Amino acid sequence: MGPDMTAQPTRPATGPEPTDPAGSPVPSDVPTATALAPDGRQRDSPPAAGTGAPCPAPGLRSRLGNPPRKPLWLGFAASVVLLVGGVGAGGTLIHDPILTNSPLGFWRFGHGKELATALMYVGVVLMAWAWVQLGREVLARRVGGRAVLTTSVVWMLPLLISPPLFTRDVYSYLAQGALPVFGFDPYAVGPEAMPGTFTDNVHYFWQDTPAPYGPFFILVAKAWAWVTVQAGTNMVLGVIGMRLIMCVGLVLLIWTLPELTRRLGGRPAVALWVVVANPVMVIHLVGGGHNDLLLVGFLAVGCLAMLRGKHVLGIALVTLAMATKASAAVALPFMVLIWAAQLEGTFLRRLVRAGAASVAVFLVVFAGVSVAAHVDLGWLPALSAPSMIVNWLSLPTGLGEFVHTALGGVAPLPKQPFINVARVIGAIVLVTIVAVQWWRARGGGPDAVRRAGIALLAVALLSPATLPWYLSWGMAILAMVPWSARGLQWLVFGSLWLMIVYYPSGEAGLYNWGYLAVCAVLAWVAARSLLRPDPLGFRRPKAVPARSAVPDAEPSRASAVGGR
Repeated sequence: MGPDMTAQPTRPATGPEPTDPAGSPVPSDVPTATALAPDGRQRDSPPAAGTGAPCPAPGLRSRLGNPPRKPLWLGFAASVVLLVGGVGAGGTLIHDPILTNSPLGFWRFGHGKELATALMYVGVVLMAWAWVQLGREVLARRVGGRAVLTTSVVWMLPLLISPPLFTRDVYSYLAQGALPVFGFDPYAVGPEAMPGTFTDNVHYFWQDTPAPYGPFFILVAKAWAWVTVQAGTNMVLGVIGMRLIMCVGLVLLIWTLPELTRRLGGRPAVALWVVVANPVMVIHLVGGGHNDLLLVGFLAVGCLAMLRGKHVLGIALVTLAMATKASAAVALPFMVLIWAAQLEGTFLRRLVRAGAASVAVFLVVFAGVSVAAHVDLGWLPALSAPSMIVNWLSLPTGLGEFVHTALGGVAPLPKQPFINVARVIGAIVLVTIVAVQWWRARGGGPDAVRRAGIALLAVALLSPATLPWYLSWGMAILAMVPWSARGLQWLVFGSLWLMIVYYPSGEAGLYNWGYLAVCAVLAWVAARSLLRPDPLGFRRPKAVPARSAVPDAEPSRASAVGGR
């Protein structure tokens, strides 16, 4: 249904293959190794005549590097619409220095805000349609990695200067970074301990919550909050700067993607479409400015370093991912297996040696960033903060809510015990999944990276709290494995549906069942559109002309050109 988890890399992992500057293989990203058949399975593409090796048809390579114009400009228009709508209906500032007391101030209130909200949904629909159209071009092998990357960057450009979209998290980042600037411990107090401009814009849910992020992120947020303070606490500058810093992770992901994808057996163009051009990436992660971008960037480059044999660097980079968000810690045991596989001796001896070295590197890096950020291990108790989020995107939480609702018709019962029990069950299932994947990955190599992606996806779904952008942790890796056409359809449905489970302002829409149902239907239509130009069958099939009664009769010249 999704990525082909049983497929192994189709090329030997002997080192990077030549790529163009945008990451498109030359010539391996054009029809060479595999292609998607109509039934969704992969099939071999025939080699070019006379060469003994596959190569693109004449003139095809230049077309593969050129982005398709319709998806390119449709997605760009969508971003501009989202930018304009987001100024009024996104995660706007409480005291906006641009709109407050200006003729445009109406855009943030009353009918103006309703219009801005509608405009944002128009932007989401346009972006979804542009993504599906780009996907068709990728599956038909009419565009390569360079074109997909160029298109994605053009889509993202307007959103670099937009207010936060579908979230207010970036204001929490700035406030948590400002706490140590003003002498507070971000792991002991929440933003409310520091009244002022930073705190005013933080969502009420996080006002009294200590930072649940690692010391590396606190260091980054502290540095940029200091710059923001020096600029007169300019929150517009603060938001844009924080988003650009988070995009460093996206750059790292894109840099590693071509080689890592080939090692995992996928196609770079498909992987770029799955994870970089995805509306969840463009709108949620870039438009929202989420720090998950740093996590996936350091994780991807760390995995590539491990596969290249640079084990100390790889462990250090994955440690930085974990020191951004704790969830990345799940990937570290898989990195140990990659290191162990490249040593000599019995499995246990290799595992002990690689494990001891990995722990040493981890301790040095983690302690270093903690000292640099002037924080201690107060992060560990603060990690419980996200568990206060209760929504059914977390499968255990959803199960607890469902059972409570089902039994609530019989007798009035408190909800929290059901959620707590379900979360314990979810934790047991999660530990089992991670342990099984780790054991099966003991051969190391690209398979360990792939199974780390599966484990991270399980963490996102089975943790006490799940938010749409959490799924990027595992998908950043799983995007690089072979995909079936049917799996890509499910990806389209899931991505577009996740896009809208939060409202433009950042509030959850997970319990607005009518709204979710309508959005699910639209996402289903978009998913079918990936492989079917007429997903609802509205077009009538063209009539087939009757064949001549004389089997070997030749058509007249007039009929051959369509009649007079």
